[in-house]
Amino acid sequence: MRFLFIIVALVVGVAVASIVPEVSRTARTVIGAVPLPGLAQLSAQEPTKAPPTQAEGKEAHGGGKDDGHGHGAGGAEKEEGKEGVLKLAADQIAAAKIETAKASDGTLARRLTVPGTVVPAADRIARVAAKVVGTVADLNKQLGDNVAKGEVVAVLDSREVADAKSEYLGAQVNFDLQKTLFEREQMLFQKNITAEQQFLRARTTFSEAQLRFDLARQKLTALGVPDKEIAGLSRQSTALQRYELRAPLAGRIVERLVNLGAAVGGEGQPKELYGIADLSQVWVDLAVSPRDLPSVKEGQAVQVTAGGMNERADGKIVFKSPMLNPETRSARVVAQISNKSGVWQPGAFVTAGIVVEEQKAPLVVPKTALQTVGKDQVVFVRTPEGFEKREVVLGRTDGQSTEIVFGLDPGEEIAVANTFTLKAELGKSEASHAH
Repeated sequence: MRFLFIIVALVVGVAVASIVPEVSRTARTVIGAVPLPGLAQLSAQEPTKAPPTQAEGKEAHGGGKDDGHGHGAGGAEKEEGKEGVLKLAADQIAAAKIETAKASDGTLARRLTVPGTVVPAADRIARVAAKVVGTVADLNKQLGDNVAKGEVVAVLDSREVADAKSEYLGAQVNFDLQKTLFEREQMLFQKNITAEQQFLRARTTFSEAQLRFDLARQKLTALGVPDKEIAGLSRQSTALQRYELRAPLAGRIVERLVNLGAAVGGEGQPKELYGIADLSQVWVDLAVSPRDLPSVKEGQAVQVTAGGMNERADGKIVFKSPMLNPETRSARVVAQISNKSGVWQPGAFVTAGIVVEEQKAPLVVPKTALQTVGKDQVVFVRTPEGFEKREVVLGRTDGQSTEIVFGLDPGEEIAVANTFTLKAELGKSEASHAH
């Protein structure tokens, strides 16, 4: 009878629960029957969401694997329209001048920053000087012209050169004559036709003619007459006074010191006609304080920049004076940089970063690849459709390159130039999603 009463009560309770949910909740709690609706869902919810673990964080970025250095990757492609995805065609990327590169290991450098001044390299400056007294007959180059090594840049009319060439031609004729006479006397002496004394006299005369000929040739060489011109003098009948001045090195005319018709080479007269400088390589005189001198050594890498210019030049320390200036107690330090583009003009003030220490890093990106979005540091990873934003954790930096310790894998292709364009596009995209 009691059992029958319990069954009836249970049936009545279920019927009432379907009409009055609150009564059902109390009744079920009391009798411990089936779970209340929604209880399983409530028990599954956490009162406060815990921060994601490192593995969960990587999955949130795309499910990349850890490479052993703490670098997580977001390799999974995000769905279309999802936040952080930028769809850009190849022609749009090219038009925006966005450059990409693969993330890889690299070197972080500690640099000593010092001021400097661009100067011409001392071993790349030359003067075109007149070695003889004469008058300027031709000036083939103007200020600013480029010249090749050995190119004729000016011509002088010189009596001194004419006399030297005449002396050479006379010595050559006499040498040829005495050589013929000596060979004849030698043949007769060997046949016992002429006396030994006559043969010896012919040999002595020939030796003297040869000596005078050699001296005349050396005189022309000392005056700067090239061997090719000397060899052709015997066939030259006019313009013996013509004296050519040639460029001693390739470069550019930076000084023109005389005018056409000017007398040069004599006492009180100008000796130099042109100044030539090869500015494809220039020096940078660095002002290094005595405190920093011990950390500067020849061969160290240098990066040169200038205010108001986007150009950078890489070079190295080529000279550190072993002597200190008695007034400043500092030594002269010189760096050499390439200047094939001609942007580094002598006299310009620059800033040089001397690499005094280098450290290897497993994953490094250029500073230009990083952008700040909100409170996050991000890079833009190349995808088949365009780019996607990737939050990263930064490590060490040298001001030009930065180590990535989490959020990116080696080998992933990222934007490294004009990334501010991508940041701007990202802002537009997120604003449109907000509306």
